[in-house]
Amino acid sequence: MEHSDNIILVGMMGAGKTTVGRQLARRLRKRFVDCDHEIEARTGVSIPTIFEIEGEAGFRRREAATIEALAHETGLVLATGGGAVLDPMNRQNLKAGGWVVYLDVPPDVLWSRTRGDRNRPLLQVDDPRARVRELHGLRDPLYREVADFIAESGQGSPLSIVRKLEREYLNRCAA
Repeated sequence: MEHSDNIILVGMMGAGKTTVGRQLARRLRKRFVDCDHEIEARTGVSIPTIFEIEGEAGFRRREAATIEALAHETGLVLATGGGAVLDPMNRQNLKAGGWVVYLDVPPDVLWSRTRGDRNRPLLQVDDPRARVRELHGLRDPLYREVADFIAESGQGSPLSIVRKLEREYLNRCAA
């Protein structure tokens, strides 16, 4: 598959992939796709329901099939799920599918953004703050492995991140 004009956002839950992705797609006149919403649309059920019925392994299989299909499209801004990078095949498809941007946000900021959200199956544990730190520690090297660009995005408005990514993307296209 040749490198497409897609922009693929990776990072932890709460990093702002959907918020930034939606605005970036609008500014660049691309189609925005949130991978989790796409999985819900394809299955007709919510992510928490998939986790409940099929477990994390079942969800990850559905996620891998969705990423593989979307990586072959063009003209997308794709917001991936936080755990998409865990699967080596996903990492390969993400790299082949476009320009990959890691929205890097410190674990304490992620915690403050996600602590009230009941639609985060992986945070339904006794100590969700420790879980965020643990997941960040496990996933950060994988995000860095696939990333073509790393955007430190713990502070500043989503719009400032969008503008930075837009500039980087347009410079990359002009090169």
